[in-house]
This record gives sequence, C-alpha cells and structure tokens, in this order.
Amino acid sequence: MASLAGKTLLITGASRGIGRAIALRAARDGAAVAVLGKTNHPDKRLPGTVPQTVQEIEASGGRGLACITDIRFEEQILEAVGQCVDTFGGIDILVNNASAIFLAGTLQTPAKRYDLMQAVNVRATFLTSQACLPYLLKAENPHILNLAPPLNMEPRWFAGHGAYTMAKYGMSMCVLGMAAEFEEQAVAVNALWPRTAIATAAVRNLLGGDEAMDRCRTPEIVADAAHAILCRPAAECSGNFFIDEEVLASEGVREFSAYAVNSDADLLPDFFL
Repeated sequence: MASLAGKTLLITGASRGIGRAIALRAARDGAAVAVLGKTNHPDKRLPGTVPQTVQEIEASGGRGLACITDIRFEEQILEAVGQCVDTFGGIDILVNNASAIFLAGTLQTPAKRYDLMQAVNVRATFLTSQACLPYLLKAENPHILNLAPPLNMEPRWFAGHGAYTMAKYGMSMCVLGMAAEFEEQAVAVNALWPRTAIATAAVRNLLGGDEAMDRCRTPEIVADAAHAILCRPAAECSGNFFIDEEVLASEGVREFSAYAVNSDADLLPDFFL
C-alpha cells in the first residue's frame, strides 16, 4: 500500500474534525504534520486543540508541529509556513481544510459573517496555497487538497445560503485555476468532498445536534480518501473534484458501514451533491 512516510503536510483547521483525522491518518505512516488552528486551550463548545492534535500525531508515530494561527491574517500564515519549513525542511502537501459556515439567506447574513466566510474559506485558501507553493514546487510528488465541493451552478445550492455557497465555491475555483496554472510543474491540486454529512462540531452546533450526528459518517472516511489521493502521482492526478466514497471505491473498498456513526440510521446527504 502507498504511504506518506517521510512526507511533510501542512493542514489548516486540524485541531478537530476532518483536519485532525487527515493529520492522524498521515501520522500513522510516519509523516510530519504542521497543525494550523486557532484553538490553543480547551473550549466546551469545540472539543479539540492544536496541542492535543500534535500529541495525538506523535502518539500515532508521526512528528507534529503546533502552529497557533488565525488564517485570516497573511502574516500569521507566512509565520506558520516558515515554522514548518524550519522544523521539517520543506512542505510536500498542503491541505486547505479550515472553513467557516453560516447557513442563512441574503437578508439574514450580517456583513461580519459574510466577511468571515470569505476570509477563511476563499482568501486563506488562496494565501496559504501561495505561501506553500515555493516549497511545493521543490517537493517530490507535491499535492494541494482543498476540502471543497464540486462546482454546480444550480440555483438550489445558492437560494438558501448564497453567501456560504459563494465562499465554498471560491475554494473550488482555486482548484480549477491552480490545477491548470501548475500543470506543467506537476503540482497536483484537487478538491475532496463527502457524500454524506460528517460528524463534526459544525453538524452538532448548526444542523441538529445529536440527532443529526447520528445520521453522519465519521471524519475517518474523508481522511482515508484524502490519504488515497495524496499517495497518487501528482503528475497524473490534478484538477479533480473527488467524492470520498468514490475515491475509496476506486481503491477497492466496497463496505462503508464501519464509517457510520449509527449503522441503523439513514445517512444525511451533504450539501452540494
């Protein structure tokens, strides 16, 4: 089986949820992971901190670096990238996982929420990619992976939460543009999105609490799909909008019940699919 042993990953929003799961999956291969996130101290509403993820990475066999970073600010992104390169010697893989969500219509979306989603989802994805690319261009088999949906211009994906959709599609457009821009340099730029809702703090807090969580899959399905993508040859795998279940099926996985929070519950489809 392909491995991420010896690779260095920089992952945004890795103190919990999908980002944390991707970090731990890479750590089991022996990878080095720079964990970017704002949470330095425990918060009852949002379990998981950057230092805790680093501890788990090291307990799993990897090397971890805690980077307390607010990715809304370019100088903090540059500092984290510099720390990663100084500590591990380079960057092989960037995972743009951090995201802000606010599900409301046009009249119900305050400017500060609109600005937050644009800053975290689109701007930070662009700037973090920009900061990492000089090192990715020197790496063997470099990858950028954005946790972003396939582009679909159907009005139903905009009508109820246009500001959020624009912000997430901005991450998707980064994939579309950068994959073409860096095709000749063989930097892979792809998107990954889950088939179903994933058991994260966002689902618990925004989409229905424990009842909604019961209808989710665990973050490990996205992490396993991300691992499969990141092990593929970069020159042959770019510009794709992957779905987690389809990636794993292509790797020979036929049974997904182990990823269900409750195998008896009907799964909740995710947005944009």
